[in-house]
Order: sequence, then structure tokens, then C-alpha cells
Amino acid sequence: MPVTRTPRTTVLRLTSTLLTATIALYITLVAFGNITDFGTNQQFVRHVLAMDTTFKDDDLMWRAITSHALQDAVYVVIIAWETIAALVLIAGTYLWARRDDIRARSVSTLGLLMLMLLFGAGFIGIGGEWFSMWQSGDWNGLDAAMRVFLLSGVVLVVIHLPWGESATASKAP
Repeated sequence: MPVTRTPRTTVLRLTSTLLTATIALYITLVAFGNITDFGTNQQFVRHVLAMDTTFKDDDLMWRAITSHALQDAVYVVIIAWETIAALVLIAGTYLWARRDDIRARSVSTLGLLMLMLLFGAGFIGIGGEWFSMWQSGDWNGLDAAMRVFLLSGVVLVVIHLPWGESATASKAP
């Protein structure tokens, strides 16, 4: 059952479309940049994993990963995750534009969750805490990760706002 067209649903659909497109554009550019300029963020990942610019606390340094092969493998996984998230969010944007609201919401949710996991669990949790990235003045990406995490969360909330009576009625058996 399609959602009844009202000014509220029209605005929320447009908002969901544009915000999903914005995040899709952002992560597409990030993935593209990491692929075409592999070395720049490769160094970032290597320094974070090696913990070579942290406080050198013996109680923490056992966590450091100094193998370049393993560091590069982690970086390739990050790029693959970003690329897949970008494709999912592009698909979500397409579905919003086609007014396939239910699928658009599901696909967009998946893409946004992928970003929140990467930047929240990956960069803030694992990079920031496990590898003590917060201690580094040179290789600290916590502010950037927090921006992406929060922006993705805001978009996730917006796309799940209730659209009105017909939206809830269409969920009834």
C-alpha cells in the first residue's frame, strides 16, 4: 500500500532522498580517493596500527601491528567496506528517487549502518581505543570519524521518522 501523498510525506521523502544522496556522495568520494591515492591513507592506517606515535606505554604496545602486509590488508578491507557502503547508499538514493519508500528505507538503513559500524566501531572504537589513536597528535582521525558517525546517525533517524497515518496503517497486517 503506497504512502498517501501529503506535504509532510513529500518533504520527508525529499529530505530522505537528498540526505541519503549526500552521504552516498561523501563515501563514494572517500572510497575513490583511497583507491586512486592509495598511499596517503595507507600511511595513516600503518601509523595507527603500529602505534608508533602514541605514548609508548609498555602495557599497551603489545597491541601494535607492525607487519606491513597485515596493515595493508586492513586498509584494503576498509576500502572495500567503504566501496560497498557507497554502492548500497547509491542504490538507496535511486530507490528514494523512484518512490520505492519501503525498499529505499531498508537499503539506506543498511548503508548507513555500514558507515556507523566502520566509523564508530572501526575508527572510534578499535582505532581510537584499542590502538590508542587518541594519543597521537599526528595520526588522530577521531574528529573526522565522529563527524561521519554522527551525520550517518542523523540521516538514519530522519529516514525512519513516521510519515503519518497511512505509513503506520500500511504496516498493519
